[in-house]
Amino acid sequence: MANTPNIRFKGFVGDWEQRKLGESFKERTERATGDEELLSVTIGNGIIKQTDSDKRNIASEDKSNYKIVRKGDVPYNSMRMWQGAVGNSEYDGIVSPAYTVLIPTAQANGKFFMELFKKESTLKIFQRWSQGLTSDTWNLKFPVLSSIEFYIPSIKEQTKIAEYFKSFDHLITLHQRKCDEVKLLKKFMLQKMFPKSGELIPEIRFAGFTGDWERRKLGEVFKEYSEKNHPELPALTIIQGGGTVKREESDRNLMYDKSNLSGYKMVRGNDFIVHLRSFEGGLEKASSDGIISPAYHTFHGENVDSRFYYPYFRSHEFIKRKLIAHVYGIRDGRSINIDGMKTIEIPYTSYKEQCKIGDYLENLDHLITLHQRKCDQLKEVKRFMLQNMFPQKG
Repeated sequence: MANTPNIRFKGFVGDWEQRKLGESFKERTERATGDEELLSVTIGNGIIKQTDSDKRNIASEDKSNYKIVRKGDVPYNSMRMWQGAVGNSEYDGIVSPAYTVLIPTAQANGKFFMELFKKESTLKIFQRWSQGLTSDTWNLKFPVLSSIEFYIPSIKEQTKIAEYFKSFDHLITLHQRKCDEVKLLKKFMLQKMFPKSGELIPEIRFAGFTGDWERRKLGEVFKEYSEKNHPELPALTIIQGGGTVKREESDRNLMYDKSNLSGYKMVRGNDFIVHLRSFEGGLEKASSDGIISPAYHTFHGENVDSRFYYPYFRSHEFIKRKLIAHVYGIRDGRSINIDGMKTIEIPYTSYKEQCKIGDYLENLDHLITLHQRKCDQLKEVKRFMLQNMFPQKG
């Protein structure tokens, strides 16, 4: 077993020591007095206040048996420890009596251990040590957990590693928050930049644009076309909410008969596609020229900015209030009556105003993508550092 990490902060030398978790933690068994903050242990976000959770509160009214948590403690879900349901609490509060609450000793940094506990290799160890016949009943109580051994450095090195990952988490949270804020802004602006039902003027409008918007039938603004015999174009796969990708680049690894490509329909970049799941997700927009299943329908609009219409065709207003009337069949066998869909009235304004709104929405999408990409990159770097700042096996 390796007992030193591949990457280490300057000034730290020597082997990490093998210790049982019972040497680093004691179990807190204090019970609630009745007025403490209720906390939740999550896999994705660690310890959060129940009031900040989007899950329904199923806690018992009588909380006298709930366990006390102090700031700095490491509570974990005994039945889901093998999945990473653990965190280093930033709050005083209480948790379900089904949870275990760990108190770090003077030689243990809670944040360091939380990162160790979340590692994929550690979760496999917790899974092996969990007791129960099936995954639904696997349980890892403190007496068993306390006997598991890991290679652990000095408290000084633990603290250095913990501070490093804390700063990483701060950056990830920052970009995720920015991403979420822009998504909320986009949602708000979409509600305000399109007229409400029954109205012809949006609440928010760019300077220089006046007058009523029109209501035109979808089939007047967009014309359906069906052009085949283009086997030289790439076959495309629909990504609901994400346009199209070339099938060869899709992670879905779909199989199709290339000899039948002449029967596929051509679609031009930025044109709209009615596909098999459009009844629940709206119309999709082609990201590039290509060919698609002959079961799909393609629509093109002249002097139309597809960036303007794309969010509308995926909106609740369009899908649940207008398109639903032209959906037939049951469950996954549902289809759209295309002729009926063409009669739906959709908002229409000048091409110049469409482009202005399209530019604005595209800029918001770029910001969302930027922050999400940065967030994903940071998560990937953190994953790499977690693999290399702890011994490979422990």
